[in-house]
Amino acid sequence: MEFSKVEPAYISKDGCRLVWKGVDEDDQDVIVISGDELERLSELLSKESTGKVELEDQFSMIWVNTDTVQFRLKEHKMLEVETTVLRKKLLEYEKIPHEPKPIKIYPKEFFPSIIIDNEEENTLLNSILADKNKNIISESDFFRIIATRRSTRNFDMSRLVEQWKIDKILAAADTAPTAGNFQGFEVFYIKNKEIKKRLVEAANNQPYVNAPIVLVFCMDPSRVKINFPPEILAKFSLQDATLAAAYSQLAASSLGLSSIWIGMLDEEKVRQIINTTLRPSSILCIGYPHQKRLPKSRRKLKDLIHVIE
Repeated sequence: MEFSKVEPAYISKDGCRLVWKGVDEDDQDVIVISGDELERLSELLSKESTGKVELEDQFSMIWVNTDTVQFRLKEHKMLEVETTVLRKKLLEYEKIPHEPKPIKIYPKEFFPSIIIDNEEENTLLNSILADKNKNIISESDFFRIIATRRSTRNFDMSRLVEQWKIDKILAAADTAPTAGNFQGFEVFYIKNKEIKKRLVEAANNQPYVNAPIVLVFCMDPSRVKINFPPEILAKFSLQDATLAAAYSQLAASSLGLSSIWIGMLDEEKVRQIINTTLRPSSILCIGYPHQKRLPKSRRKLKDLIHVIE
């Protein structure tokens, strides 16, 4: 991996993305650092000092040495860049004003990582983990996330969601599978308080739409460059937007947040409120829950699964 460039963070003018490129076009590593971390790193580099910058996950850190800068990341290979190269690129980056781009989503970087709190799995998960192949399933990762996810209608409005968590949630949307990999959807990240209130009205007066984080997922069939009738492209686009929202919802759960999926909405009102011609498919509301809730029981697998032999 060779250090490539410094780019703006997803939707904030603070912080940045540090990009390493491999041989293949899709082979890259990206570290997203916050505004505070960028400030501390820039200070060390500009003064030609040595030292370390601890990242927000409290496990990863950046070591600034005379010749190299090392990025020691939890559960990831160490990345390096020559100190003079990073100093030049980073200081040049900071000279340019960067404006937020709310609709743009960048792919596949998930740093710093966090540890999921231990929570009791539900009956369905226990039945899976009790299988003889239990040793191949990590109880602390994906299955815990999907088993403990709960819809929340009461958010702690006094607690802000950290910017790096928001960045990860947005990036997760971009990892979802899409028709032909054309990504036939767009995401509107709503920060304006008045627009949130108007979205409450457009979503059948559901008050929890006014959440700390509000994402509107919209279909964009014009991006799907496949030779099919318009109605098929619209179907692909709806599926793309739905999968992207689901991935963001799971990402939020993995970060200790809760969410609520809003499907009952007045599409035309939502279009007018967020000023788009795109058709909205869902609104995803995210934040810290006012109170954590235990997983709900589900129907039995024998009633859910139909085996055709």
